[in-house]
Amino acid sequence: MDSNPKIAVIIVNYNVAFFLEQCLNSVAKAMLLEPAEVWVVDNNSVDGSIDLVREKFPWVKLIANKDNKGFSKANNQAMELSPCKYQLLLNPDTVIEEDTLQKVVRYMDEHPEVGGLGVRMVDGKGNFLPESKRGLPTPAVAFYKIFGISRLFPKSKRFGKYHLGYLSEFETNEIEILSGAFMLMRKEALDKVGLLDEDFFMYGEDIDLSYRIVKGGYKNVYFPETRIIHYKGESTKKSSVNYVFVFYRAMVIFARKHFSQKNAKLFSFLINSAIYFRAGLAISARFIKKITLPCFDAAYVLMGLFALTNYWQQANIYFPESTTTSIIFFYTSIWMLSILFQGGYDHPIKLKKFISGSIIGTGIILMIYALFPKDWQFSRLYILMGAAWVVVYYILSRLLLHLAIGKRFSINSKTQSNFAIVGSLTEYDRVSTLLRQTQPKIETIVHVGTSEEKGLQTVGDIEQLDQIASIHRIDEIIFCAKDTTAREIIKWMTTIQKQQIDYKIAQPDSLYLIGSNSIETAGDLYILDINAIAQTSKQRQKRILDALVGFTSLVLSPILCWFFQHKLQWLKNSFRLLIGKITLVGYSNTSKNDLPRIKKGILTPHEHIEVQDEQLVTKLDLLYAREYHILTDIRIVLRSWKKLDRTI
Repeated sequence: MDSNPKIAVIIVNYNVAFFLEQCLNSVAKAMLLEPAEVWVVDNNSVDGSIDLVREKFPWVKLIANKDNKGFSKANNQAMELSPCKYQLLLNPDTVIEEDTLQKVVRYMDEHPEVGGLGVRMVDGKGNFLPESKRGLPTPAVAFYKIFGISRLFPKSKRFGKYHLGYLSEFETNEIEILSGAFMLMRKEALDKVGLLDEDFFMYGEDIDLSYRIVKGGYKNVYFPETRIIHYKGESTKKSSVNYVFVFYRAMVIFARKHFSQKNAKLFSFLINSAIYFRAGLAISARFIKKITLPCFDAAYVLMGLFALTNYWQQANIYFPESTTTSIIFFYTSIWMLSILFQGGYDHPIKLKKFISGSIIGTGIILMIYALFPKDWQFSRLYILMGAAWVVVYYILSRLLLHLAIGKRFSINSKTQSNFAIVGSLTEYDRVSTLLRQTQPKIETIVHVGTSEEKGLQTVGDIEQLDQIASIHRIDEIIFCAKDTTAREIIKWMTTIQKQQIDYKIAQPDSLYLIGSNSIETAGDLYILDINAIAQTSKQRQKRILDALVGFTSLVLSPILCWFFQHKLQWLKNSFRLLIGKITLVGYSNTSKNDLPRIKKGILTPHEHIEVQDEQLVTKLDLLYAREYHILTDIRIVLRSWKKLDRTI
């Protein structure tokens, strides 16, 4: 490596070890064409990130903070130490092309008037990220963005200034604001205008520094001649209420710092109005989206049950007037909750979930029915007829939604997937074996060879990937990073552009993939052999059990507390279980497995083991994640309930 590189790559990391490894692998390949000094500033991660860097990337300059210092302070720590001519702030959830560093350094060398540079960014499905190029968020520009006018007229020079929609995403242009995900700056400019403002903990610091670079007499440039993948783009945060508050409050700090007092007050008023407007809109939209269908379902189920009651009364069957309405609402709630917990409102739609939920709900109702006073007891036949109506309604309504809307309400959606693995025969064998061992819904796996490796065992090579995807109806393309370049991966992600196709990257010698299945989950981590505990239904079951145990413990605390030595700690744990801060069973604190993240647990899967062998503990954590079932937690709790007063 060059002892005096021109460029320093600075990556601030916080609990994203998998992304960090992939990012550093891509940087290492880019350094073959352009030597670089690489810094990782870790903000007190607890996911093994520091050990990962030390073991796999010993050439990286590591700063291990003992607390979370925020984005600005952490980047400044490295920039203050680095003597390099160019300083590149790079997010850990990115992948750069092999010639990215070479191209941006060459451009900066040829254009000394440029103080900052950003590149073309795409998300995990190959879609262009508009935050790659932005304009200064003046009060007018902010107003157009906040209230959605810029979205209506994205190409307008007046209304589309926030994302500069009137500028081509494929042409080099002068811009005002760079993205902090990839922010290349000339050290000479930084020496003149200063580093990141540490008043910004997260969000807004890139806007502030970009603006200061321009005010310092330099240009900021959007340079699309090289591309990067940025998994967690701004588009994935829009629905987050917390993001709305943090981002727009950062804008208030920016306005007070750079605008006149009059404009700053106007901007602050607009921003504060926007905070509550957008937060309220986000909460309302999410709430309405979630309750609309259940409300329709409840209304139709109630209508059917009341119609059945009227029919019963016409047949001179007695119903107590004082309790009929309440009990019908109660029965409806039981059936709907049972269907909800069985996954009836998950996607894709599975009719068997409605049937099983209705059966479980009916069983619960019949058990409660036996405890009712005689005056409250309806006919058991009425309950069975009501259950039949619930099943018929749900099946008919979902069939109608399937025929009328499809997409999210598709019933006969494909249950098995076709995979294409792009890489050498060795990597194909490794990844396909992992898929077959861990993915139950595989129809076919095809091997796509690299340009250098063609043979009878492949369906074609990477240059035919678009045709292969179409002919073999591929649902998911897995690129083996060991054999395919980032440039090739990004090329095909942006070329195929079929929304039904998912893309993932398999890192060498690893059991995990990184990819994006939808805009809501962009940047999510997919671990091949431990998916069970990450499933929505499993997480819901785990949360329900935690809440039930927490609630029951608190209600019966006057009695149960005498069974525990540390009574206050037990009460604290029970309350934290109820509100979802902790879980009953979690991983071992010493485990270093690459596991899906769950809350910290009071108990662990190895409570019954007396000898704490680290390898065995790690294996038990892995088995717990891979084969998770709610009964596993129940067994562990029943076996070790006396330890629920443990301090965590």
